[in-house]
Amino acid sequence: MTPGPASRMPPRSAALAAMLCPRRLAGNYRKMDTQRPFCLQVTKQIHEREQEGELRDQMSGYKRMRRQHQKQLIALENKLKAEMDEHRLRLHKEVETQANNAYAELEKLAKRQAVHADKEAKVALAEEKKFQQQMVAQQKKELSTFLDTQRKQYKLCKEKIKEEMSEDASTPKKEKQERLSKHKENMQHSQAEEEAELLARQRLRLERHARAFKRNAMLTRHRLEQEHIREELNKKESQKELEHATLIRHDESTRELEGRQLRCLQKLREDLIRLQHQTELDNQMEYNGRRQRELRRKHVMQLRQQPKNIKSLELAIKKQFQDTCKVQSKQYKALRHHQTEVTPKGEHKAVLKALKDEHTRKLAILAQRYEHSINCMMASQALRLDESQEAECQALQQQLQQELELLNAYQSKIKTRTDAQHQRERHKLQQKVSLRRAHLEQKMEDELLSVQKDRTERVKHLLEREERELDAFDAESARLGFANLAAALDWAKDDYR
Repeated sequence: MTPGPASRMPPRSAALAAMLCPRRLAGNYRKMDTQRPFCLQVTKQIHEREQEGELRDQMSGYKRMRRQHQKQLIALENKLKAEMDEHRLRLHKEVETQANNAYAELEKLAKRQAVHADKEAKVALAEEKKFQQQMVAQQKKELSTFLDTQRKQYKLCKEKIKEEMSEDASTPKKEKQERLSKHKENMQHSQAEEEAELLARQRLRLERHARAFKRNAMLTRHRLEQEHIREELNKKESQKELEHATLIRHDESTRELEGRQLRCLQKLREDLIRLQHQTELDNQMEYNGRRQRELRRKHVMQLRQQPKNIKSLELAIKKQFQDTCKVQSKQYKALRHHQTEVTPKGEHKAVLKALKDEHTRKLAILAQRYEHSINCMMASQALRLDESQEAECQALQQQLQQELELLNAYQSKIKTRTDAQHQRERHKLQQKVSLRRAHLEQKMEDELLSVQKDRTERVKHLLEREERELDAFDAESARLGFANLAAALDWAKDDYR
């Protein structure tokens, strides 16, 4: 029995021919085509949801961190503002307390000076009365001595006249009596005139000395007023210097507090930016790791799916081989039918055998081509997968490196901008402190000039008023006929000491 065409095919080709039945191939291909894309789509959607969830959680955490940082900065700014308000209120209370104390000290000084002035005025009045009493007593004593002297002189003169008249016996007694009475009257008149002159001199001397004492009391009062105004002005000047020292101390403490607050705020901002940048970098590294893991997972899935893909491609090649075999079979049948019609019946067996052998040879060639296509496809698919995965890895590494460089550049820009802002804030604070100190020094200089001007004007007005009072008193004294009262008071003190 002559073997058929299938029995003379190569073993693998026969098996493939048996396996690649058109109905079985179509059924398996449709089954894989309907199940595998659905599973891949579900897996892809699950991965996309997981990625979206991770990105959403990461962005939510980032926004929450930014809000928390903003709250910390606002809370610190409010705390520093409250601290500065409390500091300024404390300084204001200290300045106000110092001003009240200064006002109270000036009031106390004014009262003490008023009491001292009243006391000195009373002492001067008492001394004046005592001095007048001493002068009056001295003048009474002088008058008494003067009267005693006059009486003694009167007696002596009277006795002397009597002796002279007694010696002159030729003079009548009546004439003697008349001469004695006239001489007595002359002496009494002369003594009365001398007594009146003495009283006038004493009254004039008393008035002159009283006037000189008043002038000296006026000079003493002027010296006391000068002393009081100098004490008051010195007190005001010392208070102003103390106030300026307090203002300078307050300015220095405010400057220290402002600098400390600015450093604290800038340090917190730098710490928060450093934490933010570290978080961004950690998130970026986590994102890079996730992308790399996803790519590795994708590559693993591709490696796992590669046999299925190769199987699918192999089935497609097998289907194409089967279709070619069908075409060859149809051509063989048509050629066989044609040869049976055109060749004699006795040659049918040889012609059919030759056609069958040619058909078998062509199927073997197709099987060899199929084997070669399968081997080339498997080799090219493996090489293509390796190259594509390597290209994807390089592309991902390049993309992640670029993103990391962009993040570093952005963070460096933020840090540079923050450093510039901090530098501007420090420069602004320095200008503010310098301008405030310049204004304070100008204010203190103006106040000191004002104090000196007030001191000069008040002393000038006091001296001018005292000079006018003294000139008016001396003019009135001159009009009353009293001159050189200063020497008169010294003489009086020497006379009645």
